[in-house]
Amino acid sequence: MSDDSFIEIGLVGRPHGLRGEVGVDFWAESPDLLRGTLWLRPGRGAPRPHTVAAVRRHQGRPLVLFEGIADRSAAETLRGMHVLVPKDRLPEPAEDEVYLHELLGLRVLLHDTGAALGTLDDVQMPGGQEVWSIRTADGKEVLLPAVEEFVASIDLDAREVRITPPPGLMELYLEAPEKSAARKPDADATGPDEAGESAGTWNPAGSGGA
Repeated sequence: MSDDSFIEIGLVGRPHGLRGEVGVDFWAESPDLLRGTLWLRPGRGAPRPHTVAAVRRHQGRPLVLFEGIADRSAAETLRGMHVLVPKDRLPEPAEDEVYLHELLGLRVLLHDTGAALGTLDDVQMPGGQEVWSIRTADGKEVLLPAVEEFVASIDLDAREVRITPPPGLMELYLEAPEKSAARKPDADATGPDEAGESAGTWNPAGSGGA
């Protein structure tokens, strides 16, 4: 399979206990995606298949045991790996939802003026919070929390999304360095750290998982 045929659904966390279980930061809603075969990718390396022997929830978080991983030391070797599944395993989204990977490449417009801001370049999930990385025509990055109040509409047919960013966000990212350094931005206008692409869905009621 090519890398384009996969979608990321989570990240392997630290080992749990002594028998080889690992916690998984899971970005999708369907628990069935954590069964059968998962593909684990170390950083930018090639994904490799791993068969799930057992999965359970502990304090609201999935714990996964892979075949061939029998102790804590072996589980530690999986820590930090990206958890992938083939895209054809994803269930159909609800009528008012879209998969996050379908957003990539959409034109981003300002809702109030219709002005083009750039292209939706990446969907990040720092701490489970969905954040859109928007790349402007001159190569600048704008990080927008993907919450209902900031996303006015999504039109997959037109390949565009309209946003209503919070006050000060555009100035924070787009002003010349000497100007932005001279003003103190609001604390809630700063962008989160970078994270990976997710298999979650987005709907008008807020961000969520697949």
